[in-house]
Amino acid sequence: MKIRGVLPPVPTPLRDDAIDLDAMRYNVDRWMATRVNGIVVLGSNGEAPLLDETESDEVIAAVRECVPEERLLLVGTGRESTRAAAAAARRAGALGADAVLVRTPSYFKKQLTVEAFVAHYTTVAEASPVPVVLYNFTALTGVTLPIEAVSRLAEHPNIIGMKESGSDLRFVATLVDHTPDDFSILAGSAPAFYASLLVGAVGGVLALACVVPDLCVELYELVQANRHREARELQRRLTPLADLVTSRNGVPGLKSAVSLVGFTAGDPRPPMQPVSAEVVFQLRQALEELEVVVPE
Repeated sequence: MKIRGVLPPVPTPLRDDAIDLDAMRYNVDRWMATRVNGIVVLGSNGEAPLLDETESDEVIAAVRECVPEERLLLVGTGRESTRAAAAAARRAGALGADAVLVRTPSYFKKQLTVEAFVAHYTTVAEASPVPVVLYNFTALTGVTLPIEAVSRLAEHPNIIGMKESGSDLRFVATLVDHTPDDFSILAGSAPAFYASLLVGAVGGVLALACVVPDLCVELYELVQANRHREARELQRRLTPLADLVTSRNGVPGLKSAVSLVGFTAGDPRPPMQPVSAEVVFQLRQALEELEVVVPE
């Protein structure tokens, strides 16, 4: 399996702090009507660390009903312990995931050596019935998956790629240089999406694609067609909204943005709080700058 293109890491809709599965199905049907290559559930933007195992399994089962076979369903199954991550990967595979996205453990940072990461992901990959995608998000976890570990893990037959959520292009390029050609490096930073594609990333798992999916796909396709002037201009136009949705406001900002364009998201799960009225106003302005219709 080679992962390419754009996949939105979608938020988990909540109502009165409970999972709203009907809203999730409605939202996924809408995303599947766009040109994205697939969808990611239970990632960081899906508030995965705040959901229990039963809730997580219910989300996977509900989304699988809505994602056609020709699209990719990528499910976040990162856990702090190797045992729990392996069990989550097995359950996700049994529920219909096409592949699993496994974020780095991070709590015991000083003990997370190259050998610890290699052992962790190797065990998960051997337990998982579906392919594994590594997931590095240093800004959130405080740890970085070392290049040496990625290079070794990329040789495993059931580890097929990595999502890198940072915007350090040198690191992205080094990942590309130290992994096989069939290993998919996926950008996780929308403001750096164009540049990441230039240094060898083959797609993106972008929160921005939850809000403006077809524009993100257009940027990807412009790069594939070597239409770089148009791609740079589109990246320039998308970056203000991307900054608001991700780096500045996180999950609450993403939930507000998708709600503005007609999806059902609800509030973030506490302790996170909804964004302020001022942020909603800024999001509305950024969407209007992109000529996205925002219902009153």
